[in-house]
Amino acid sequence: MHAVEQPANIRQAATKRRAEFLAGRLCARAAIDQLTGRNEIPGIGKHHAPLWPEGLCGSITHSDGYAAALAARRSDWRSLGLDIETLLEEQQAIELAREILTLQERQRLLSQEHAFEVTLAFSLKESLFKALYPLSGTRFYFEHAELLEWQTDGYARLRLLTDLSSEWCRGREFVGRFELKERQLLTLVAIPSEL
Repeated sequence: MHAVEQPANIRQAATKRRAEFLAGRLCARAAIDQLTGRNEIPGIGKHHAPLWPEGLCGSITHSDGYAAALAARRSDWRSLGLDIETLLEEQQAIELAREILTLQERQRLLSQEHAFEVTLAFSLKESLFKALYPLSGTRFYFEHAELLEWQTDGYARLRLLTDLSSEWCRGREFVGRFELKERQLLTLVAIPSEL
């Protein structure tokens, strides 16, 4: 597979899943090459998280036939979280809202745009997880973060609802960015090197 290391769960996965994994890793190689001129692919770490080359951070995402990756120098960004999701169908969003949104989010956010808002919260929380897991080493779930607000220009604000480490504590807020193209929602949470 083009010198792309595959964990056991990917080797045994369906063809579509293996293709998306490969596409994500090739996007990561292109991002690293564009940034550094080096032809490298991130290794695979704990819980299948990408291991970026020394001095770099990045994020990989793939879903429903789309793949993307982002790489940056750690001198500029401590960590990046990138996610892509297909916009949920309205009924699916209504059914999943209780699993993805906290009670406060449901009270504050839900309007007539259930599909967009639930997908946005899901994707931004995935991006936040991808950005914070490499820094904290702690897994967290949908109920451990909340989307505080979003604006039509692609700006969003999130808050952590649990302590992940002494640095990444309950109440810490993060800026997210998003863009919706057709039915694909791309989200990003970037942790600056200097906070």
